[in-house]
Amino acid sequence: QVQLVESGGGLVQAGGSLRLSCAASGRTAGSYAMGWFRQVPGKEREFVAEIRWSGGNTYYADSVKGRFTISRDNAKNTVYLQMNSLKPEDTAVYYCADAPHSGSGYNYWGQGTQVTVSS
Repeated sequence: QVQLVESGGGLVQAGGSLRLSCAASGRTAGSYAMGWFRQVPGKEREFVAEIRWSGGNTYYADSVKGRFTISRDNAKNTVYLQMNSLKPEDTAVYYCADAPHSGSGYNYWGQGTQVTVSS
């Protein structure tokens, strides 16, 4: 059973930066991809960014492209989300997720970390 623990959320002013971390444990084999999603109360969870564990290819939602960067540390089994030039509309609970295999979808989710951007 893969366990994901996010950290790094908090309150920041518009234009500021935060770095989220997601530490994975319990894997017995390599993962296919890890991603970040976010959710605002009353809205559906939305995709933010993804990184493929092998090769390191990255993908971003248009709303964060150029401002957010996803990266990984293989040795630490940790994925990061560097968020720069934050906007009030980035306020949400951010979740990391793990996709064990290509086509499996995101099977494992963290508990979420709150990011609040004040104007």
